[in-house]
Amino acid sequence: MTRTSPSHAELVGTADRLPALTAVLAGLALAVLLPSLATSIANVGLPAMAESFGASFRAVQWIVLAYLLAITTLIVGAGRLGDVLGRRRLLLAGIGTFTTASLMCALSPTLGWLIAARVLQGLGAAAMLALAMAFVAQAVPRARTGSAMGLLGTMSAVGTALGPSFGGGLIIGFGWRAVFAVNVPLGVLALVLAHRTLPADRPRANGARRRFDYPGTLLLAVTLGVYALAVTSVSGGIFGPLNLGLWLVAVAGLSLFVLVEARTADPLIRLAMFRDAGFGTGLITNLLVSTVMMTSLVVGPFHLSGALALGPGAVGLVMSAGPVVAALMSAVAGRAVDRLGAPRMVVAALIVVISGCAGLSAAPVRWGIPGYVVPLVVVTTGYAIFQAANNTAVMSEVRPDDRGLASGMLNLARNLGLITGASVMGAVFALASGPADVTLALPDDVARGTRWAFAVAALLVTAGLAVVVGRRAPAAGGSAATGHRGA
Repeated sequence: MTRTSPSHAELVGTADRLPALTAVLAGLALAVLLPSLATSIANVGLPAMAESFGASFRAVQWIVLAYLLAITTLIVGAGRLGDVLGRRRLLLAGIGTFTTASLMCALSPTLGWLIAARVLQGLGAAAMLALAMAFVAQAVPRARTGSAMGLLGTMSAVGTALGPSFGGGLIIGFGWRAVFAVNVPLGVLALVLAHRTLPADRPRANGARRRFDYPGTLLLAVTLGVYALAVTSVSGGIFGPLNLGLWLVAVAGLSLFVLVEARTADPLIRLAMFRDAGFGTGLITNLLVSTVMMTSLVVGPFHLSGALALGPGAVGLVMSAGPVVAALMSAVAGRAVDRLGAPRMVVAALIVVISGCAGLSAAPVRWGIPGYVVPLVVVTTGYAIFQAANNTAVMSEVRPDDRGLASGMLNLARNLGLITGASVMGAVFALASGPADVTLALPDDVARGTRWAFAVAALLVTAGLAVVVGRRAPAAGGSAATGHRGA
């Protein structure tokens, strides 16, 4: 007997039944958790992989970089392709690709094979991240959208933060191949849940099919890839000759992309979307807040070990406070968004993040671990609320046919923020610490670098808050007319 997928109307009509909604959210949560976990879980295994393949550290770094570049360059195109071909179909294909590539990574006989498999894994991850969020607006009742967005945001944050410690345990017990093999059974579970619970793709009301913008997709992918290389390359420093050349190519690529999109009948990105105050502001603030979160992941270990003299085990334990708080806050943040409204909670979340960054910048070293953990918890709490509120606000404003694209762009903004935070904010920390090698800096120098890094982070989020408040005022008059386009 063949089982057919539930329609949108059938699923929404039964969504109040907890088992049905739980199964939908479980599948979407896994679709976000797995690619987020794969972002950071491989880092801890790089030394073992270098030894296994007899490769240099610079060579094995491409195991991480290839995956990030694949996601960054393809995620917007994956979201739009889901809008054109069908989100359910492409999400299932993405999960299958990710799972197959994970098995290929685990069985890789050479470093080149592993890097190629990581690119394929990134392709699947791009589809998973772009389309999981798009399904929330389609498959979850509007009254529970905030809670669902909070869950997916939490899965993303927890997956990224949990990777190093989880991967370390797997390597100790089973070797480096286990960090990739663990995705296989979890990917199969995600595929089964998604196939059984997600609503079938709906035909367009007018029967017309939108064409996919291949030239625009290629241009954007190249531009994003060059930008990612510009901010991650360490040759000559972030503003060295090579990087300056990459920056110029990225700017030229972006300019050409805008020209092409303005002349395309079915563009990858409708430039008019950026005239919407909520959409553009949501992307900007998502990038800025993600930059701050990566600051805590990059600066935190150096501060805890260099300024507070903690050992590796204690550093890992203190750093785990972030993902634990994110997990605990997901339900609370989502319910608050559903009850109080997304725009109001975005403002509140940004204020909380600013307060936490200010605390990390101002806390003296003599306050020890509590002086770092308490403001870190404040930052993470604000981040959990922000993800639920901002994602809900953006996805509720876009047209149903643009949800895949909007989800892809939200994830792109987050990914660019993570890449930028790791590079730029890491450079701020290193510059403020004094010595060329941060590992040789004195405790007071490390503490000074931490203060400056989080002071800059607070200013960045303050700029985002100013944009939110400034753009909400002129948009208020037109909100009644445009506030429910996604309905």
